Amino acid sequence: MNHLPENMENALTGSQSSHASLRDIHSINPTQLMARIESYEGREKKGISDVRRTFCLFVTFDLLFVTLLWIIELNVNGGIENTLEKEVVQYDYYSSYFDIFLLAVFRFKVLILAYAVCRLRHWWAIALTTAVTSAFLLAKVILSKLFSQGAFGYVLPIISFILAWIETWFLDFKVLPQEAEEENRLLIVQDASEREALIPSGLSDGQFYSPPESEAGSDEAEEKQDSEKPLLEL
Repeated sequence: MNHLPENMENALTGSQSSHASLRDIHSINPTQLMARIESYEGREKKGISDVRRTFCLFVTFDLLFVTLLWIIELNVNGGIENTLEKEVVQYDYYSSYFDIFLLAVFRFKVLILAYAVCRLRHWWAIALTTAVTSAFLLAKVILSKLFSQGAFGYVLPIISFILAWIETWFLDFKVLPQEAEEENRLLIVQDASEREALIPSGLSDGQFYSPPESEAGSDEAEEKQDSEKPLLEL
């Protein structure tokens, strides 16, 4: 027996699944098609998808959470005013947490500008923020003296690092694939609605019928009978 190669089988399986999805779309009646198109157009009019809005909320949470931890650290180390002057005015890379707060502000501004304001559909912005965050935190942990300043020397760098990578995972595996899938569904539904519009609406299923069978056999029989009549008269 001849066996198809695996790549040909995969291609056949993919084509069958795509044809199945197209058949499912075309099996929907025009009312349902219009309802789906209106729902997709309503999502487009909103300007931002639900999953992208969730991502932007998480980016905001990142900034607020790091800010809260930094304020707690300022209170623990001798009061907000004294510690704030020490960490901001007399900034020292080796002992200050102010740069970690600025790193969270940097992530917030770049990601909100790229994915909320500009509605970017590419991963380069999140790749930039994650790379800068990871490199800066690794260098600060290696070179600074944060570990000698108590628990916050561990908490702030670790939390910032984890939040940056969660944002990357969420955008790359949730936001962009889901929006691309919704866009493909919209194109399929619009194509199905255009095909539906080409079919005349006044025709019913009973009006599509096959023509009657030809009566050539009966004509031949009549001709045969006519030819036999002179013989009988003789």
